[in-house]
Amino acid sequence: MIDQAMVVFTPSGKRGSFPLGTSVLQAARELGVDLDSVCGGRGLCGRCQVQCASGEFSKHNIVSRQQHLSESTRVEARYQRINGEFADGRRLGCQATIQGNLVIDIPADSQVHRQVIRKDLDRADITVNPAVKLYVVDVQQPDMHDPSGDLRRLKQALTIEWGLTGLHAGLFILRELQQSLRKGNWQVTVAVHDSGDILGVWPGFKDAVYGVAIDVGSTTIAAHLCDLSSGRVLASNGAMNPQIRFGEDLMSRVSYVMMNPGGDAEMTDAVITAINDLLRAVTTVSGILPDDILELCFVANPVMHHLLLGINPVELGGAPFALTTDESMQLNADEMGIRVHPLAKAYLLPCVAGHVGADTAGVVLSERPQAADAMTLLVDVGTNAEIVLGNRHRLVACSSPTGPAFEGAQISGGQRAAPGAIERVRIDPLTLEPRFSVIGSDTWSNDPDFASATAAVGVTGICGSGIIEVVAEMFLAGIIDADGVINGELAARNPRIQANERTFSYLLHQGQQPGDVTVRITQNDVRQIQLAKAALYAGIRLLMDRLGIERVERIRLAGAFGSHIDVKYAMILGLIPDCDLNQVGSAGNAAGTGALMALLDKEARGEIEQVVRSIEKVETAVEPDFQQHFVEAMAFPHKTAAFPELGKLVTLPEARSARPVRRRRVRRS
Repeated sequence: MIDQAMVVFTPSGKRGSFPLGTSVLQAARELGVDLDSVCGGRGLCGRCQVQCASGEFSKHNIVSRQQHLSESTRVEARYQRINGEFADGRRLGCQATIQGNLVIDIPADSQVHRQVIRKDLDRADITVNPAVKLYVVDVQQPDMHDPSGDLRRLKQALTIEWGLTGLHAGLFILRELQQSLRKGNWQVTVAVHDSGDILGVWPGFKDAVYGVAIDVGSTTIAAHLCDLSSGRVLASNGAMNPQIRFGEDLMSRVSYVMMNPGGDAEMTDAVITAINDLLRAVTTVSGILPDDILELCFVANPVMHHLLLGINPVELGGAPFALTTDESMQLNADEMGIRVHPLAKAYLLPCVAGHVGADTAGVVLSERPQAADAMTLLVDVGTNAEIVLGNRHRLVACSSPTGPAFEGAQISGGQRAAPGAIERVRIDPLTLEPRFSVIGSDTWSNDPDFASATAAVGVTGICGSGIIEVVAEMFLAGIIDADGVINGELAARNPRIQANERTFSYLLHQGQQPGDVTVRITQNDVRQIQLAKAALYAGIRLLMDRLGIERVERIRLAGAFGSHIDVKYAMILGLIPDCDLNQVGSAGNAAGTGALMALLDKEARGEIEQVVRSIEKVETAVEPDFQQHFVEAMAFPHKTAAFPELGKLVTLPEARSARPVRRRRVRRS
C-alpha cells in the first residue's frame, strides 16, 4: 500500500515526498515554500489559499488530480460563508490534505514575499517582507499546577507555534495582556517586531496592521499609508513643510537657528505637528485608527533629518558639514513625538554625508545604480542638488548649491507650482512670439478659448519648469546668446524685447486688467538660472572627473522638479551632461519610493545600509576644480563640452560671443 505522495509546488519548483494526510500548508513549510498564514492553520485568515493543477506533468513525472486532495472541510465552508466563495477552485492549504501526487500552485496573493508595483510612487518592484508581523496563538490557560505567568505562557505559545524566541515585552504590553487573553478566550493576535519586541496583543484574530512611509522634504512632506501584510498603499497625502516660515532654503533655516536660540526646537515642533496632522488625514481617509500604525519609515535631507530628530543642525552650516550621525536609526516613534501606536517603531534610512542625506539613500535604493552596468547619474534637484554617479563597480556622490531658482524663487515673476503658473513655453524663432500653458489648463495661450479656459485660475506667474523652458526657448530663438545676454538689438524685430534699466527683458505675458500679473524674463532671471545650472553641472563634472569618465549612459531626475521638467530643455540649458535622450527620464518620487521599500521589506534596510557605506563622497566646497567647472558651465549649454546626442534632435545656435564669463565665488547657501 502506498503511504507517501510526491508534491511539487509552483512557481518555486520545490518538491518533496510526504505521508498521506499531511496538510498542504505543513508540506509547504517543510520545503520552505513561500505560503502565507497568520492564523496558525485555523482557517481564519484565508491567506494560505492554493490551487491544485490537474493533468499529467511530464516535466515533474507526476499526474495531479483534484481528487488527490481531501474533500472540503466545514472550516472551509464557514470561511466561504463569511468571506465569499473561493476563486478558481482554490482550497485552504491548512485544511486540504495530501491524498495522492500533486502539483500545487501558490497564487501571488498567497505568497508572503509577493511583489507589488507602486506606480503612484515609482515602477520599482517592492518585496513585502515587513519588520512587523502578526501571529495568532492559543495560549495555555493558567491552573493551580502551573504557576507561570501569562507572559511566559504567551512566549511559550509563540515559540511552539511559530518558532519565535528571544522575545521581550514592556510595561505597556503587561498592562494589556491579561485582559486581552481572557477577552479572546486565550486566543490572541500578537504583533512582533524583527527586533524581538512584542508591540501589541489583541484578543482573537486581527488581520492587519499598518505602516507609513514619510518623505520629509524642505518644501513638502509626503506620507503613504500601507497595509504591512499586503503591501497595498491605502492612502497618500502631502502638505507644505511649515518650516518654510523660518526660511525657504536649508541654509536659511540653519541661519535661523544660529541667530535665534531655541529656533531648532521651534522647527522640530513644527515638522512633528505637520506629520501628526498628515497621519490623521491618511488614517481618516482609510477608516483606521492611528493606534493601528505600528511602524514608520523616514527619508529626509541632512538638515531635515536633524530637525526631525530634534538635533541642532548648526554644524551643517559650515565646513566640514559634520552630521551628528550618518547611520540608520531604529527608534520608538513615541520618542519623536509621533502620535500613533504607543510602541510603534520608526526607522530612518542612513545619510551618505554632510549634505547628501537619507533622501538620497532612498533614491539609490529605488533606482539601484549599484546593480547596473550602465554609468548612471541620479540627480535630486532642490535648493541643494544631491547627485550620485556610478554603476555596480563604484558609486560617488556630492551635493551642489543650486539655490531655489529652479523652484521659481529669486525669479522676478517666479512662484511655486500651483494653478495659474506658466509651466510650458514655446517661442517662434522667426516672429519671436511666445505661446504658453498654465497649470490647471491644457489650453495654450494662442488658442481663442485660452481666456475662458483659464478664467478660474488666471495667469499668476511662472514656476520652475516654465522658467527652464522659456530660457531654453529664448536661447534657441536667438533672444539670448550662449553667454546668457539678452540681445537688445532684437527690439527692432519684436516689441517684446524691452529695455530694462541697463539691460533688456523679454515680455512673456502682459496682464490685461488692472491688478493682472505681467510676466517678463529679465536679465537677472537668466543669470539666476545660469548660476543654478552651472552649480549643478559643476557638481556632476566633479563626479565624472573622480570616476575618470567623459560620458554618462543613463540619467534619472528625481523629485518634483524631475517629474515636471522636460529633459530636452534641461539638456539645452546644460543642467545635465550630454546623453541619449531616450536614456534620460524622471525617477518620480524616488526618495519616497525608497522609504516605502524600506518600510515593506526589512531586507532592503540592510542592503541600503551597506551600499551607503560604499559610496565615496566628494565635497564640492573644497574641490579646487569646482570653480573652473562652474565658470565653463555658465554658458548655454556649456562653454567647452560637446553635446552630440542633443545635436541629433535640436539645432543649437552657434556661440555669438566669446566674452569671458566673470569668475564668481559660489557659496553653499
